[in-house]
Amino acid sequence: MAKFSDTIDLYDDQGKLLKSGVALDKISPLTNPGIKKMISLTKRTVAVNLGGAEAFLKTGKAGKNQIPGRGLNLDLVANAGAIKEKMFKMLQVTEGDDTEIKEFGGGKLLLCTVPSARIDAAATYDAAMTAVSAAATYAVIDQFNVDMFNGSTVKAAFWGTYPQTMDPSGSACASILSIPQNNEGLGYALRNIQANHCVMITNKNAMQGAALSATFEQAGEFEMGAAIGPFERAQLLLYAYQGLNANNLVYDLVKKNGASGTIGTVVQSLVERAIEDKVITAGKKGPSGYTFYETKDPMLWNAYTAAGTMAATMVNCGAGRFAQAVSSTLLYFNDLIEHETGLPGCDYGRVMGVAVGFSFFSHSIYGGGGPGIFNGNHVVTRHAAGVGLPCIVAACALDAGTQMFTPESTSKVYQDTFGKIPEFAQPIQHIAQGA
Repeated sequence: MAKFSDTIDLYDDQGKLLKSGVALDKISPLTNPGIKKMISLTKRTVAVNLGGAEAFLKTGKAGKNQIPGRGLNLDLVANAGAIKEKMFKMLQVTEGDDTEIKEFGGGKLLLCTVPSARIDAAATYDAAMTAVSAAATYAVIDQFNVDMFNGSTVKAAFWGTYPQTMDPSGSACASILSIPQNNEGLGYALRNIQANHCVMITNKNAMQGAALSATFEQAGEFEMGAAIGPFERAQLLLYAYQGLNANNLVYDLVKKNGASGTIGTVVQSLVERAIEDKVITAGKKGPSGYTFYETKDPMLWNAYTAAGTMAATMVNCGAGRFAQAVSSTLLYFNDLIEHETGLPGCDYGRVMGVAVGFSFFSHSIYGGGGPGIFNGNHVVTRHAAGVGLPCIVAACALDAGTQMFTPESTSKVYQDTFGKIPEFAQPIQHIAQGA
């Protein structure tokens, strides 16, 4: 028996119906096979940049650090097959387990997925990064008979400046998860994924990127205890309507307003749709004639405002091809919604709170970065219940190069590796299939 009475229809990024009458609990990170596989792969998969490691070894430079005279001329890319085979044997736990290593770019990149047994036997997801870094180090030393005096240089190529630094800075190994020490609270690991990473993994597809980000964000909400009891339905509705285009709501709003619309017209379209779907109804009138709207289902209304916020972001940032407008869109779409209906905006005002701080930190007086380098773990963007960052991802996917830190400059390796995994590249389809 379904846990909730709600059912939804799932549509793809082209407005095509994928599956109808889906019970809401079927898109839960706790039950959906597609989501569970994505989370498993996220924890188990590490990209190894053999081309980058080869360049590092020739110069002795890791990140901002260089040791003159300690270079090694090792042809890693040409020997990628042999290195891959050695790493596989070291990473594998039992014959036929789910260890996997894929080769990309003519041997320049390896995508290593450690077996589930290594994560199951560990307290945290570090096990994937440390195992792959260690295996790459030993495989290269073994392949090229590197002596004891130069082994530390090879180690630096794959471990970076760790343990002199808290993180493996300059390492040729990369996970989409940050190290646990950088997580700002309980359950923030999956929310600590940079917006630009999601943009590149989904090849700059705004709706797929938003779906991938929403999956990480909402799985994080479950992990941090925000989806217990009645709040579980609230989070699943947010995920369904904003991230997975439930009932084609985001697509319809964008299509209706894409050609000549504004944030204000998206507000109008959303209110019209909410009335049509009987999510809100006209209530009392004030002395001025202003109509206060009412809802018997504030959780569903919240999900509609989340979808509207996403659509407004796509319309506004898509029109200008600039990501920088996302913070003001998050703010003013919801400000207008509250003035139009008398009901709370997305996440009951917290999205507006995020937007105010976000505009300051991303590109205003402070000017410390751009939208693409933010994540749901950041002190500015963390406060919305998983519904802020997916909009940032959509905006960055539609951006035409206005950021200081472009997706190509921060996250190209993730496009060339994680972006080749179907579950990551097209999350909407795989989640619908699992529902």
